[in-house]
Amino acid sequence: MHDEIDRLAFEAYGWEDLGTRIVGRPGATLPSSLKSEDQEAAEEELLARLVALNVERQAEEAKGHVRWLRPDYQIPKLGAKAPKPAEDEQADLDIAVPIAASAGRPKWPTTGDDQIRLIRDMLGKAPAPAAPEDVASAFDGRNTANRKARVARVLSLLASLGAAREGDGKYFVVR
Repeated sequence: MHDEIDRLAFEAYGWEDLGTRIVGRPGATLPSSLKSEDQEAAEEELLARLVALNVERQAEEAKGHVRWLRPDYQIPKLGAKAPKPAEDEQADLDIAVPIAASAGRPKWPTTGDDQIRLIRDMLGKAPAPAAPEDVASAFDGRNTANRKARVARVLSLLASLGAAREGDGKYFVVR
């Protein structure tokens, strides 16, 4: 069972190439005279990848992009301690987008079905819970009060249907 958990963990990170060289081998990640040179090299590569991933996550968090594992539990307890995104960026959604630029932002859909679908998809990709005004400002064009109100209604609808959850005025998709 431990080997299967290890294989699944390597797969989750996209590191199957290392998993096949480490999992189920003698000595696991402890020093051992039974290890092959390939296994030793794979363990060194694993350590290097973990350090690089740690550096990457630290940089993301410093910019306000926190990858919450349990947002409904962690944000109320730790959200105030998390770094906030820079004023000229919007980091609550999929990609940090300069607020002044509109290139690459999706157009606001004209039909209700498309609005619901797009907001649900955006929320599903968001690395952290998003407030209605953050979602509304992610669209190209003027950010009108009507759009903000409509986004708030759609988010509330998604929460009432169980497709999203709300906490402290922000919404997220439960995965």
